[in-house]
Amino acid sequence: MSALMVARIHVKDPEKLEQYIAGSKRVATPYGARLVCQGKVVRTLNGEQNHEMLVIAEFPDAQHINDWFDSDEYRPLVPLREQAADMHMTNYQVVG
Repeated sequence: MSALMVARIHVKDPEKLEQYIAGSKRVATPYGARLVCQGKVVRTLNGEQNHEMLVIAEFPDAQHINDWFDSDEYRPLVPLREQAADMHMTNYQVVG
């Protein structure tokens, strides 16, 4: 069953974020990742939000997300991610 990686993003450096996203896509593709959505917040309809961007990627299953995130290929991108943005990344198992 597929799984989703959801990243809520507060941008600190737009240029570095572009570099990070490009590198992350390249590294995630062999793990079966498919970009579902990359968008900017237009309006908060309810509740609090502390991000201005959202990325959703679909993977074959939750283990593929874990393998990508913990991979030797992804690890060098972590400092770039931290410089580019504050990110809250979550692994969701699709249930329906």
